[in-house]
Amino acid sequence: MRHSGRPAGGVGDSFFERKILMEIRGNTALVTGGASGLGEAAARMIAASGGNVVIMDIKDEQGAVLAKELGAAAIFRKTDVTSEDDVRNAIEAATKQFGGIHFCINCAGTGLAMRTVSKTGPHDLGPFEWLIKLNLIATFNVASKAAFAMSANAPNEYGERGVIINVASIAAFDGQIGQAAYSASKGGVVGMTLPMARDLSRLGIRVVTIAPGLFDTPLLAMLPEEGRQALSASVPFPNRLGTPQEFAMLVEHVLKNQYLNGETIRLDGALRMAPK
Repeated sequence: MRHSGRPAGGVGDSFFERKILMEIRGNTALVTGGASGLGEAAARMIAASGGNVVIMDIKDEQGAVLAKELGAAAIFRKTDVTSEDDVRNAIEAATKQFGGIHFCINCAGTGLAMRTVSKTGPHDLGPFEWLIKLNLIATFNVASKAAFAMSANAPNEYGERGVIINVASIAAFDGQIGQAAYSASKGGVVGMTLPMARDLSRLGIRVVTIAPGLFDTPLLAMLPEEGRQALSASVPFPNRLGTPQEFAMLVEHVLKNQYLNGETIRLDGALRMAPK
């Protein structure tokens, strides 16, 4: 007996053919940290899917090269994501070039290793404040301004106007020794996911956070090969670093799946970080 792959019970073809995807083709995404690593992979996915992409990064040479490679579907705007003016200007440029903003993918950020108390004294407050500003406050800065721009969009047939994807880290849950500042910044991104989704629900804007594990990005590429191998060996399965393309695959699914909202998704090969 052959199975159709559809559940029994008289559910008609119209149910399975019902279009519930948020289209990428023809829509425009802001991608912070878009000149390299996870952001670059997301930008490439958007362009390959027929969308437009605004690459926002402080790496002006890399950003310009990538935008040129992606062609008419991409523009680069040198952007300090902690600056309200820079973010407003990037959104204005995107709206002028492409007619509106539909997606925001916040990949900009960095890490910091410093113990709460070391042999030299307590954790310096300056670096702690700086990291919170870059990883958390700047994420909100871009997301809130992007959401305001999205609110002007005409809703699609299912009432959706846009999608915001913020990037946290598994360190939000499994912070290691020396990661108090980093874990706090990424934990804040996780913590604002649900209330932001609730805030924006009346506008038809979804908010989802991705918490990546260990990925093969330029940051990890700076480590000695021995260190990279040790990190790879710590991932249960697949027993390797994640690829930026795998991150972009999840971004694509989140953009398209309308029922994903207000959630943080770990993308880590079942890794749970040890204390150190």
